[in-house]
Amino acid sequence: MRHLLGLLLALAMSAALFFGGGLGVWRFTTWHGAGSGLTLHALASEPNYVPLAAMLGAAGLLGILLVVQRVSPLATGLPGLALLGWSAYFVLRGSKALSYVPLQGSHYAAGFTVLLDSGIAAFLGIVMLAPFMLPSRWHGPEIELDIDHEDIDMPTAVGLLP
Repeated sequence: MRHLLGLLLALAMSAALFFGGGLGVWRFTTWHGAGSGLTLHALASEPNYVPLAAMLGAAGLLGILLVVQRVSPLATGLPGLALLGWSAYFVLRGSKALSYVPLQGSHYAAGFTVLLDSGIAAFLGIVMLAPFMLPSRWHGPEIELDIDHEDIDMPTAVGLLP
């Protein structure tokens, strides 16, 4: 059940990376490319609230899924494998890999393309694979039972004595 929930969280993490990361990266790369310097006042201006919140939300979700022990490693590992695979395909085939980016022409796709092109997607993929390497993440927490062995009379409990 824990790994099934991890699979659902992997889908949510993938969507957060594509939509949240894509929107934030698109907004700040086009903003920076326009020549208006990166200042704290400009960053905190009203048009930047949504992209900044989207990027922080995606980063926060990723941080939680990486750190919490009870979360299945599938939650970060599967999107990490997808990012690494897509990055490798981008290195080998370039524009062919970009043709598979969903929602072509949207801000999300433009930002995700920047993530692939800059190598940030490969870096994120490697970081997201870290829980795969920890054996303690693959099994659930051990449950310690408080049983007093003096209270159990094994022959009577099994029914060997009348």
